Amino acid sequence: MFGMGLNGAKKPKRPARGGIVTALDVGSTKVCCVIARMEEPGSLRVIGVGHQIATGIRAGTIIDMEAAETSVGAAVHAAEQMAGETVHDLVVNLSMGQPRSHAFTATVPVSGQEVTDGDVRRAMAHARTLQAGPDQALIHTIPLGFTLDGSRGIRDPKGMSGHALGAQLHVVTAAAGAIRTLHACIARCHLNIESIVVSPFASGLACLVEDEMEMGAACVDIGGGGTTISIFAEGNLVWTGFVPLGGRHVTNDIAHGLATPLAHAERLKVLYGSARSNPADEREMIEVPQIGEDERSGSGSASHPRSFLVSIIQARMEELFEEVRAAIEQSGHARLVGRRVVLTGGASQLPNTRDLAAQILDKQVRIARPTRIAGLNEAHGGPAFATVAGLLLHAVRNPTELMVTGQEAVASTGLLGRVGLWLRENL
Repeated sequence: MFGMGLNGAKKPKRPARGGIVTALDVGSTKVCCVIARMEEPGSLRVIGVGHQIATGIRAGTIIDMEAAETSVGAAVHAAEQMAGETVHDLVVNLSMGQPRSHAFTATVPVSGQEVTDGDVRRAMAHARTLQAGPDQALIHTIPLGFTLDGSRGIRDPKGMSGHALGAQLHVVTAAAGAIRTLHACIARCHLNIESIVVSPFASGLACLVEDEMEMGAACVDIGGGGTTISIFAEGNLVWTGFVPLGGRHVTNDIAHGLATPLAHAERLKVLYGSARSNPADEREMIEVPQIGEDERSGSGSASHPRSFLVSIIQARMEELFEEVRAAIEQSGHARLVGRRVVLTGGASQLPNTRDLAAQILDKQVRIARPTRIAGLNEAHGGPAFATVAGLLLHAVRNPTELMVTGQEAVASTGLLGRVGLWLRENL
């Protein structure tokens, strides 16, 4: 299934027409598997979907291997039943292991002559000596451009003359131990990780339009256990970040603030919740079941104005967007984002979330759902399924980065290398 790139790097092949692509989103609140068939180059049609409540996973981290294995196995099996296919290889997202972005420039001398393919290869190969830190595994290596004698923004330096050629790289790494755990969980389901994609990268691919990727924008995916951020510019992913706040934290706040069980807190959030208050909330009363009370007797509930519920939600959502704003400002790429932020993820569907985000982030904000994949019905085509849709797109897009398999990611601990694949695809 794999071809060999330069330096022995394995190259995950894009499926031929009629081929099958399987994506698995391992999230904090749900595990989702989608099976799609390639119809035309770059065009996919979904033929099977399966999703389960995530168990054994908290804030994107596996905390109970057996429970997580059960959730993954059930989601994949449901998708296989619907598609009428048996799958073995998966494109899997990575939220655990604290993925980190690094920027490197690898420079080599070119002796004042015209830059050749060999010079470019030497500049890229020099990145193999760069270290990201102990126990850090390579996930993505994305070439952003080249420099020549200090001149930046060069996309193709071949034929130009100079003395010092540099390759600008965006590298994403994560804790190798977390990747080993993910790989072990998938292997226990008798499945193989074909490639790993960090969650914010996948969400951005699914939700940003081409102009946003080119001109600069941030994609903010508000999930259950946390919020991921990706910044794109000039068609490339240039930074990823994570804020440890999400929809589950809102639910927990409601449960504590109203003294109600978590299941009822989630129901209240969905039925009556809002990210911003309005005057009518004071007049509307809602019944809130209390923890430990007998619901059947009818006496185990309390009555609260809706405004009380909304105030709890708004406080947490304001904190979340303040953290997002701080992360973008500290990324060093705030200028590239400009005025454009795209929200996605299940928790982004809370009423008035867009208005609150626009106010706190001081940006133009829209809420996006995946739109580039055919066959996703209304139930599976919303913002909550952005990551899994992006995984499918990543599997078939024309690669402009080094793609790494699950085994290779673990093997690359502490090393930023394996540039042969990118060279073969792009030079």
